[in-house]
Amino acid sequence: MIEASAVVLRVEGGAAWVRVEDRPGGCGRCDEPGGCRSAKLAYAIKGPQDVFRVPEATGVQPGDRVRLHIDEAAPLRGALASYGLGALLLVTGGAVGHVLATPGGEDVAALAGGVAGLAIAFVVNRMLQRSRRWRDGLRLTVVREEPPCPLSGGSAA
Repeated sequence: MIEASAVVLRVEGGAAWVRVEDRPGGCGRCDEPGGCRSAKLAYAIKGPQDVFRVPEATGVQPGDRVRLHIDEAAPLRGALASYGLGALLLVTGGAVGHVLATPGGEDVAALAGGVAGLAIAFVVNRMLQRSRRWRDGLRLTVVREEPPCPLSGGSAA
């Protein structure tokens, strides 16, 4: 489970706009020798988005501190469906079009096959988007953090 701390900025229509306060970056070894620096590479062009909308965030109010939870595999599954499927079907469609082409028309057939592959990927992604089971697997959950008890910790006067 991937977690991050956030503060609720506003709540509207069952959704909450939250600002992420900590930025977990994978294994946490970005700056250590042997670390891959992937988190820094990911933000080289555009910085991380700090404020975003979380749908179906019930029971929270502006100012609440919350923990955001998402399954570890969800980002990979989403990326593979969004980008990997399109790339795979583009190349596969182009190859099939090229193989089935008549001599001299290989380029046009490969182009048509590639476009057909992208169209199929688009349709499959739209179907996934409408699938409740698929969306549930990618769901980000919001858990309200309870404030620390004033009697625990701290110094007694």
